[in-house]
Amino acid sequence: MSISVRKVIKFNYTLKDEQGNILDSTEKSGALSFLTGSGQIIPKLEEELSVMLIGSKKNIHIYAEDAYGAYEPEAIQTVKRSEFPEDMNIEVGQSYYANTPDGGQMPFLIKEIKDGEIIIDFNHPLAGVNLDFDVHLLDIRNATQEEISHGHTHGADGHHHH
Repeated sequence: MSISVRKVIKFNYTLKDEQGNILDSTEKSGALSFLTGSGQIIPKLEEELSVMLIGSKKNIHIYAEDAYGAYEPEAIQTVKRSEFPEDMNIEVGQSYYANTPDGGQMPFLIKEIKDGEIIIDFNHPLAGVNLDFDVHLLDIRNATQEEISHGHTHGADGHHHH
């Protein structure tokens, strides 16, 4: 069954890197549902799910360039500690958000703190990583008008308030 925009796809997955390390899984959290065409999952993964049959399982390999992109060394910056709020607790390994000129937010990771300077990394944590998804397609249904207007799924019963 070919899946078009305006469908809700429900699936289980285990995500691994090329060394076989598990990076994420729906095993404990339950299946993931998303609205097709809404940019909620990696486009290449959505494309591969779109040609599967309900109930089928598949391993989907996605190259870094088709996932979270190549690792960009220029996305690492050094900023002064004074550029952060004085009372902000800053720790290596923690993720924070920077405000963009257009009013959006961009996540970054604290890589290192030294001598009043902080090295931050705007790369996605999985940038440069080839990904392997073991997927099990559970269900496909038409999206409700409310889901389409909100741009996301509202659960199995179609109700979810935010």
